[in-house]
Amino acid sequence: MNYIKPPLTLEQQAELILSRGMTGDKSLIIERLSAVNYYRLSGYWFHFRQPDHRFKPGTTFENVWRRYVFDRHLRLQIMDAVERIEISVRTQLAYHHAHRHGTFAYATNPASFPKLDSVGYTKLIDRITEETKRSREVFVNHFHKNYGDAHSYLPIWMVTEVMTFGTVLSFYRGSSHKVKQGIASIFRLPDTVFESWLLSLNAIRNICAHHGRLWDQVLGYKPLIPLKGDYPDWHQPVEVANNRIFGVLTICKYCLDRIAPQSRWPKRLQELLAEYPDIPQINMGFPDDWQSCTIWKT
Repeated sequence: MNYIKPPLTLEQQAELILSRGMTGDKSLIIERLSAVNYYRLSGYWFHFRQPDHRFKPGTTFENVWRRYVFDRHLRLQIMDAVERIEISVRTQLAYHHAHRHGTFAYATNPASFPKLDSVGYTKLIDRITEETKRSREVFVNHFHKNYGDAHSYLPIWMVTEVMTFGTVLSFYRGSSHKVKQGIASIFRLPDTVFESWLLSLNAIRNICAHHGRLWDQVLGYKPLIPLKGDYPDWHQPVEVANNRIFGVLTICKYCLDRIAPQSRWPKRLQELLAEYPDIPQINMGFPDDWQSCTIWKT
């Protein structure tokens, strides 16, 4: 089937929105559509639509715009937390891998990655090599200039600073159980649980990096929730689910409590939620009594 919808002018886009029952100032709608694509905004008016494609009575453009602005602030908030967690993981990965296997073992000893077969190991080293070549960091040029005659690869504590987070994740997943345990112990977690968290955080990070809609998303990578017997705070008096953004926010809070306890991140998140009381928190997976969760009360 051919796609035959023609491009619409900004004025036609605004008229289409208004003709379907949304109310608002036409000139303001045009102004905002010139800054934010109609198709991007349509993701934020999805919950206001009826089966006949008209909007529910009382729907205003301001309602939609506030959801868009809230989501933007939420992405920035999450990226702040993920950045801190990511840097901590890079730090711990370099530390534990170096002390267990050596400075250059990642590039010279496939046995340092017992979870990877030969194909997986080759792909990982090829990615690291490519990302090192693309780097414009001064320390990379300095190392090659001074030590390149003897070493083709950077020391582990340098290379973890030029890898993408996706490569860091592959590095972690391929590492030995002892290395994984050493990193996960910083967060007081089993390494299997922490690995699932990293997968979810990487997916969320990618959504944020591409400015995607976040607030009402059902998670594609669902993080493991620690077992009730060992981690009751995740289950009582509030059950933390793993399919919505509340679960990821709780993971961020839990991790920051351990690596950045001085952070005002939880307070800033609560301030953001208070600033937008009209945003349905149920779509983010927030239980009604979420603030009674021990993790959030700490």
